[in-house]
Amino acid sequence: MADLPCGLRPLRDPDAAGEHWACGCAACRVDGDLHQGQAMAKTFEHYRGFMTAPLDVLVVGAGPTGLALTAQLRSYGTTFRIVDRSLDRAHESRALAIQPRTLEALTDFGVTRELIARGNPAMQLRMHLPQRVVQMPLFDIGLTDTAYPFLLFLSQAETESVLAEHLEGQRVVIERGTELVRLERQGPSVICRLRHGDGTQESVAARYVVGCDGAHSTVRAQAGIGFEGRAYRQTFLLADLEVDGLERGAVHTYMTGSGMLFFFPLGSPATWRMLAMRPPGAPDAEVKLGFLQQITDKYASDRLVLRDPVWMTDFRLHNRGAALYRSGPCFLAGDAAHIHSPAGAQGMNTGIQDALNLGWKLALVCRDRAPEELLETYETERAPVGRSVLRFTDRAFTIGTSRNPLIRLARTHLAPRLAPLALRATGPRGRVFRTVSELGIHYRRSPASTAGSRPPRRGPRAGDRLPDLPRGLQARSAGPGWRLLLSGPPTLWPDERFTSVLSGRADLIGVHRLGSDSPWPDAVQGLVRPDGYLGYVARGAQLEGLLAYLDRWLPTKHS
Repeated sequence: MADLPCGLRPLRDPDAAGEHWACGCAACRVDGDLHQGQAMAKTFEHYRGFMTAPLDVLVVGAGPTGLALTAQLRSYGTTFRIVDRSLDRAHESRALAIQPRTLEALTDFGVTRELIARGNPAMQLRMHLPQRVVQMPLFDIGLTDTAYPFLLFLSQAETESVLAEHLEGQRVVIERGTELVRLERQGPSVICRLRHGDGTQESVAARYVVGCDGAHSTVRAQAGIGFEGRAYRQTFLLADLEVDGLERGAVHTYMTGSGMLFFFPLGSPATWRMLAMRPPGAPDAEVKLGFLQQITDKYASDRLVLRDPVWMTDFRLHNRGAALYRSGPCFLAGDAAHIHSPAGAQGMNTGIQDALNLGWKLALVCRDRAPEELLETYETERAPVGRSVLRFTDRAFTIGTSRNPLIRLARTHLAPRLAPLALRATGPRGRVFRTVSELGIHYRRSPASTAGSRPPRRGPRAGDRLPDLPRGLQARSAGPGWRLLLSGPPTLWPDERFTSVLSGRADLIGVHRLGSDSPWPDAVQGLVRPDGYLGYVARGAQLEGLLAYLDRWLPTKHS
């Protein structure tokens, strides 16, 4: 019997002679071939309460984080629904850049090439200082181990569009205009009360609920998780528009004692994204083009003419983090778990990587292929990343906006003098780029990261991201699930040695013999998790440590 469009299997109506499609979700309701008319729809309404099998996962929120999570769940055949209270996806730019690590992480879904085609891989920063303009290359050092050594400027609207198109191709329906109103634990399931756009409500049972529903997360509130931090007192102005007099293909920043003005290259829905701080004492009025022009005239040393705005708004920034990333069957990801200033273009990227850390773990646990303990590693691994991003963005924000006389002095007088030195300080600059690009994130302290009794002398360690070195390694070893990379002479790794390793797991683990074209100079076995991080690494050809790792995290019936 065929699956429903949402991934559930149809169940038999106990009071009817025939077979009925027993799901009332939007993915099924919109399919007229399955739901033969109004009478059949009423039958679904009557039986929905007890005929629909519990979902594995309910995803709440269809921004970039929720879409990425859904893509991963779909790739594993997990049963899920994705709902969003908004009637349509974002059409404003909001987040505006994709980091190299995120481009790597999305490659498995086949969307990275399309993202790059739509975006602008800007490689230059123009710092407009009071007495000079400093040209600084972006990501020119420290990124030799990725196929994407650039910051891709692309509006959130376009990012969401690409992800949504991918899901549409996978027959996933995003249930827009559907709002989560209540959560309640009942035995092994969570009963989720949903309200649809027409006012009707339904109850859905799910094993797990993931809140990707933003700063005002209903999942977080219903789970009783605190959201700790503060709001900045400054107000910011944002606009997507055209600018005459600005060199294209670069990021422009104007540093003054009053604050900073940024122009980021977008391309769509407008050529430029403008970001500025509302000047102290300026009226708290509706944002209009004339007001933005006044601020630009005040901050910029060049004569810039703003025109044709697509979108203008003002907002206040917060720096807050969730006290927990998990409470029982409820998880938080993206802005539901952490919000901060846009400094460094970290927000959307961190959220997508939250999702891709969690999705495969949920999928394997729901399929009874991994222990519940695996889900505990989500907070262990991602909460430190979230806290680090909160600290980093807070410091960058303070330097760029503070009214403190000493910091203003540094911004307007020391920065012009130090900028040439920064260009020559390749070591510190490379470390900054590595941090901002998110390529330096690792999970070495995670219980799901294990070094064998003989760790490799050089090369990536357990918990590290698999680098794209030698160049093309990520593409050569790509594939769904886990990947076992074998370094050294192929004669060390005959097929018969892996009978016990693959027994009961052959559908989850792909084996790749690298020979000498490897990130390790020795004979090494490295087990890469579905999110591209090394779970186990050991030197030598002994497999006992690998088997122990697999028996813990991917046990078979005989483990």
